[in-house]
Amino acid sequence: MHGGTRIRVIEPTDAAPIAAHRARDIEAFRRWEPARPTEFFTPEGQAERIDSLLAGYRTGTVWPGVVLADDQVIGEVTIGGILPQAHLRRGSVGYWIGSVAQNQGHAGRAVELALRVMTDELGLHRAEASTNLENLPSQRVLRRNGFSPYGVAHSSILLDGSWRDGLLWERILGD
Repeated sequence: MHGGTRIRVIEPTDAAPIAAHRARDIEAFRRWEPARPTEFFTPEGQAERIDSLLAGYRTGTVWPGVVLADDQVIGEVTIGGILPQAHLRRGSVGYWIGSVAQNQGHAGRAVELALRVMTDELGLHRAEASTNLENLPSQRVLRRNGFSPYGVAHSSILLDGSWRDGLLWERILGD
């Protein structure tokens, strides 16, 4: 089912396939993500975003990844807000899978692999994530990967014209 799922650091050549997924899935993601400018859905807009992500990667604040199935880009998994200091050592996981590849186990495998990156490559101690209260599929992905909910961020994100609550998740790495 998801044995062929891999992740790797995003590359500039990923702009076109990512833009194709995002343009096709505008309506599918509308209730889960903030409004985006039109150029976000173009290869040029994605190329700019990727350049910014790679700049963060070089400074150690983000690990921007793509999710691959059969060597095709089907989504992204990002470790952001990386705090590598010895007394903090944490990062936040975010992910999406294009609608053509959903419900096949790719998100769960991508998060599993991202947790390995957090532990083995980045030396982090704590993984965090946030979901909309209504996003049950994403919550299942996190639960299956050992995350536990620990709180609610009230009115934390503007989605589809309304401020929404976020459910906060955590996992101590190495457990």
